[in-house]
Amino acid sequence: MAANKTVRFGPVALSATLTTNILNPPTLTGGVGAPSGSNTYYILKHVRIVNKTSSAATCSFWLGATGANASGTEVIGQGLSVPANSYVDWYGLLRLDVADFLVGGAGTGSALSFQAEGEIGVA
Repeated sequence: MAANKTVRFGPVALSATLTTNILNPPTLTGGVGAPSGSNTYYILKHVRIVNKTSSAATCSFWLGATGANASGTEVIGQGLSVPANSYVDWYGLLRLDVADFLVGGAGTGSALSFQAEGEIGVA
């Protein structure tokens, strides 16, 4: 039986820099009685992108290395348009291990915010 904990991520204002690290699971180091060699992982189940402006704005996300947005690693949205004063929801299952970074940003700085729900577990 999994002992994952339900967690909330964000909200985080998205910048216009499309190589911004949004999420990355922490590693487990040190401590007394910690599982040896274990790391954590995130499971994203819901992402909401909120647009607080009176104009539509776009966002893009990639899954990969820190600060990278390589072709072929696009996830959740690529140039995804979020209507003015509204939001877009994504539902799914996306696992991020400690080597995985959710990287992204918005076409317009500070127009959009990222928030998500999911789980954190020990690998």
